[in-house]
Amino acid sequence: MRHHSIVGRLGTADTAPITPTRADTHVTEISFIDGFGHVGYGLGQALDQLRDVGLSPSEAAVDLALLAAAITAADTRISRDADAQDAWTREIDLHLPVHDPALWTGLAPLIMTTLNFLTGDHWGVRFRPRIASVPVLAAPPTKLRTATPSSVCLFSGGLDSFIGAIDLLAAGESPLLVSHYWDGITSKHQTYCGEALKRRFPSATIHHIRARVGFPNDVVDDFSVENTLRGRSFLFFALAAMTADAVGGQAVVHVPENGLISLNVPLDPLRLGALSTRTTHPFYMARFEELMRGLGLNVTLHNPYAFQTKGQMAKGCADVGFLQREAKNTMSCSSPAKARWALNEADRQPKHCGHCVPCLIRRAAIKEGWGTDDTEYQIPSLHGRVLDTNRAEGEHVRSFQLALSRLAKKPARAAFDIHRPGPLTDHPSKLTDYEAVYIAGLQEVGRLLQGVQAKPS
Repeated sequence: MRHHSIVGRLGTADTAPITPTRADTHVTEISFIDGFGHVGYGLGQALDQLRDVGLSPSEAAVDLALLAAAITAADTRISRDADAQDAWTREIDLHLPVHDPALWTGLAPLIMTTLNFLTGDHWGVRFRPRIASVPVLAAPPTKLRTATPSSVCLFSGGLDSFIGAIDLLAAGESPLLVSHYWDGITSKHQTYCGEALKRRFPSATIHHIRARVGFPNDVVDDFSVENTLRGRSFLFFALAAMTADAVGGQAVVHVPENGLISLNVPLDPLRLGALSTRTTHPFYMARFEELMRGLGLNVTLHNPYAFQTKGQMAKGCADVGFLQREAKNTMSCSSPAKARWALNEADRQPKHCGHCVPCLIRRAAIKEGWGTDDTEYQIPSLHGRVLDTNRAEGEHVRSFQLALSRLAKKPARAAFDIHRPGPLTDHPSKLTDYEAVYIAGLQEVGRLLQGVQAKPS
């Protein structure tokens, strides 16, 4: 096990001494200002795009994005296998320069609670003043404001966010879409889906902020890479919050995510949190909103589909015909790049695997929504043969089948299961709604898996 400290710097002039909390920590310094004085690692890209439409966020909002970038560096470049005693729980401290260190220090306990819940690690955060030569990171716009969006909407390139944007545009809203990416696969789907919306809604003004935020493989250690990426939604929320803050007023950030994924109820007793990450779990979203209030940001998060399954989202979309035509161009798979290892060269193009948890929920949703699924999957049919549960192709199928079997034997357990991934204390009046969407979501996947066989080889 190895303790890590990520020290954020603002250029070569930022040489303020840092006192680590542990003498045996592995210190990594990352400068978020490049040699040309520009904010790096994709944050400057987002700030430039905002400035191009006449928008500029507060320094508190920029510091939130800087914190998110440091979290991303740690989360994606510190290996759980190599650096955690239990091959999962890492110990990470962040040391960052901010505009108002007293404000941020007061929020440190909340930040640590939020991050510990989101990623399953042990986090520490320490804040210090920015150096005098860098008092401002968000330069004022040099152009007149051309963006007057009614709200901000997360736009990942996935099916849920595509539905969310369609519904907003069909209702006459003008959302400002916010995306982040690192790999070319994600970028391709985000770009295509954004352009498809512009073609479908030509009279609407659709601005799209896209930032390529990521870090070289060796930024922390030589070729240390982590693929669980539990902290990615902190970056997503922070970029959206920075954008919403720049828009001004009482800004709403739409977080389109189906209720089954949001709840993150484990599929079997040994896999707590295995259904998905906690990216939009109600407890996490409430803590992030609390953080934004503490920073003085007048921004709220809203998931309009918190109590809908993905199939209900698809069926209830304001433009089902358009969604049906374009759904194949959205990306839901947790690891589409895994296709590059296919034995058959023709199968090496990135595509949905068809058997991971997000793919199974997607397949079930399309079946519910309109029946015909023209998405390309590595496994075109789940019914063609017996799926091997000792391999990835059958692992999650079997987990869903076990969860459905347990629920059928004891339906009352759902009222308790929904609390296993995390507290729902922020929404005590909605417990029956969470229970209902959990049951409905599982049953939706159950209808997809009728007749599917999965067992060990």
